[in-house]
Amino acid sequence: MKIIQKETLTELAKEVFQIEADAVLRLKDRLNDNLEQAIKVIINSKGRVIVTGMGKSGLIGRKIAATLSSTGTPSYFLHPAESTHGDSGIITREDVVIAISNSGETTELLNLLPLIKRFEVPLIVLAGNQNSTLGKCADIYFDISVEKEACPLGKAPTASTTATLAMGDAIAVCLLKQRGFSTEDFLLYHPSGTLGKGVIYVVSDLMIKDKSLLPIAHEDDTFLETVDLISKKRLGCALIVNDENKLTGLLTDGDIRRILLRYPDVSVLRNKSVMTKNPKTISADSMATKALAFMEKYSITSLAVCDENNTPMGIIHIHDLLKAGIA
Repeated sequence: MKIIQKETLTELAKEVFQIEADAVLRLKDRLNDNLEQAIKVIINSKGRVIVTGMGKSGLIGRKIAATLSSTGTPSYFLHPAESTHGDSGIITREDVVIAISNSGETTELLNLLPLIKRFEVPLIVLAGNQNSTLGKCADIYFDISVEKEACPLGKAPTASTTATLAMGDAIAVCLLKQRGFSTEDFLLYHPSGTLGKGVIYVVSDLMIKDKSLLPIAHEDDTFLETVDLISKKRLGCALIVNDENKLTGLLTDGDIRRILLRYPDVSVLRNKSVMTKNPKTISADSMATKALAFMEKYSITSLAVCDENNTPMGIIHIHDLLKAGIA
């Protein structure tokens, strides 16, 4: 076996990245009315999307079908070789078929054409040759041809399968957007794993709501009293309320440091003169992912949780979100 130098291998890998990246970027210039037509046909379909492909195209097809299904478009992968032995019965007149073939001449896919045409099922084709048999039979055609494969032999599907996968992802994302598929919808499709955790939890599940643990101070309390409260409660902040028990401000560890540097005599200070007014808040029924997004956007580590009257109900801390697996 010929030993290849590490530097040569690195350069080869970089060349693979470049070839495949170029193949994907060329897809941008090939989009026309075909994308809008495909989205419209699938959205208006009363059935499912049947994805089919042979060999490496089939493996890519399985992933496309899985992505479609997990983002709100019911989809099923049909192995074309098995379809001629009865599996083609899964195709109904209400479905849409996405057929994948780099050559457009895959025999097993061509064997499906009579059934597809007889049922008048919309046929979306992802292929590398529009003049192929499959390309000519397509109702909607997507060109996924590549100038060359990343494989030095030019034989193994590499850049072509990457381009096909990217096109499938583009279709899936456009469908997701068109359907108005929300973060919350992932709960139904991803009950486990990090995706599921992000939508299973709402703020009330993770917030600190025990009144004995909440650092709540009045806006007329002294600054030093509130510093002592923050130290005892160990949440890094204090919620400041008025006589009506409505949240009017916030004091954090960072605020304390800045106040100590700014004022020579902090003993005379009251909360209402040094607190951060109108702090960011969130409702208890908001998704936990929204709380994390808030914290990231405003570079803060905790949020006051308030009801519709702006009365404090609790505090949600970034550590609790991360501990729950939301990221």
